[in-house]
Amino acid sequence: MKPFRQAVEADDHAAIEALLAEDVVFTSPVAFKPYAGKAITAAILRGVSRVLTDFRYVREITGEDGRDHALVFEARVGDRAITGCDFLHLNEQGLIDDFMVMVRPLSAAQALAEAMGAQFDRIAAEAVGTAAVTAPETPA
Repeated sequence: MKPFRQAVEADDHAAIEALLAEDVVFTSPVAFKPYAGKAITAAILRGVSRVLTDFRYVREITGEDGRDHALVFEARVGDRAITGCDFLHLNEQGLIDDFMVMVRPLSAAQALAEAMGAQFDRIAAEAVGTAAVTAPETPA
């Protein structure tokens, strides 16, 4: 999805948020329960941009109907190299309504969980006022 990819690569959080549906569901690679809603998803994505360095998309795959996208990325979290994939689904209005992330290897996923856990209070504070936030059993 070119607009999303361009917004991420430009670190343009307003543009990223504009591409999210109000009812978007974000499934973290390290949390048991998904997060529902635009405010918390946008705050999580801002948190991710603070903890991942050298982020770059390396491949994009689009489904036949143009509503499903897989964006493969590489980055660093601390001293760990991480490879992952953003799986995006677009609703009928062309907004992201489902956002699932998977990452590897396990050591990088653990480093990501730790780094995002340290960010969770800030993430929750950023999302407050626009939506209720319920923390899952494991931080984003």
